[in-house]
Amino acid sequence: MPAPLVIALAYDRLCTFEFACAVELFSLHRPELNVDWYRFQVCAIEPGKLRAAGGILVEARYSLRRLDQLKQGDIIVVPGWRDTDETPPEELLKKIRAAYARGVRFCTICSGIFVLAAAGILHDRKVTTHWCYAEKLRLTYPSLQVESDDLYVDDGQIISSAGSAAGLDMLLYLVRKDYGVKVANKVAQRLVIPPHREGGQAQFIPRPIAQDERGRISQLLDWIRAHPTRDLSLSALAKRAAMSERTLQRQFLQLTNTTPKEWIARERVALAKELLESSSTSLVRIVALTGFGSEETFRRQFKRITATSPLAYRKQFFGN
Repeated sequence: MPAPLVIALAYDRLCTFEFACAVELFSLHRPELNVDWYRFQVCAIEPGKLRAAGGILVEARYSLRRLDQLKQGDIIVVPGWRDTDETPPEELLKKIRAAYARGVRFCTICSGIFVLAAAGILHDRKVTTHWCYAEKLRLTYPSLQVESDDLYVDDGQIISSAGSAAGLDMLLYLVRKDYGVKVANKVAQRLVIPPHREGGQAQFIPRPIAQDERGRISQLLDWIRAHPTRDLSLSALAKRAAMSERTLQRQFLQLTNTTPKEWIARERVALAKELLESSSTSLVRIVALTGFGSEETFRRQFKRITATSPLAYRKQFFGN
């Protein structure tokens, strides 16, 4: 039985990095693995030379007709999509639906999941995408179960990844499924990346910034950021803002889209992340500097918000 055939889709205004992830993983000759490695081809969804990010031109050997030759177990990689507001060509969507019916597997990177969603093959499936597209994906395709914190999601025939570099995590995971852990580890070693990253993309999401920088709530947010170890109970904050607790909660929610308690927890975790990234400060000291009160509370909240542990986070980011 031949090795799986992997086809990466190419399109005008191609996402170069996402496309390169597929090329790097599947197209290189890997004799050191001593396995029947994937076969790899590129299929253009439209004719002519295709523009790619960075001023690159791509000219693919195969057209959409090549997708008709894919069989069960073969793979189509969708390396992003040029515009989440643009519906992909109907001819491509028809080919995707037909391939899906034949048992072809799909891997999407970043915004590439929008292509499969437009093809109508994702109903009720668990998927992910770049965190900045997650809410739009939920609103546009409400039947999907969008796991916005995950680096990648395996839902059987379809595997989707978060943004950009998470595509490498997903494709290495695919290698582990198809060839085993030892082979995947060797591929990761050649790529000079960890064979598995702990945590999800929640650890990469920026801190929320308040929209109104002049009101009392905004001033209160600045004060909280400057004094994370002070008494930040609802009653203390309401007194400082000179408003009732009920009014504070309502206005806080309107401005930040979350509760004071949750916002404070995330700010403390954000401060802890900065300390973990930039210093060798002990966890006990970080707990004291961030106002969590106890190491147990700190570890629990850090894990809940970033989907990884403080030590794993430091190992990943310290000194980078």
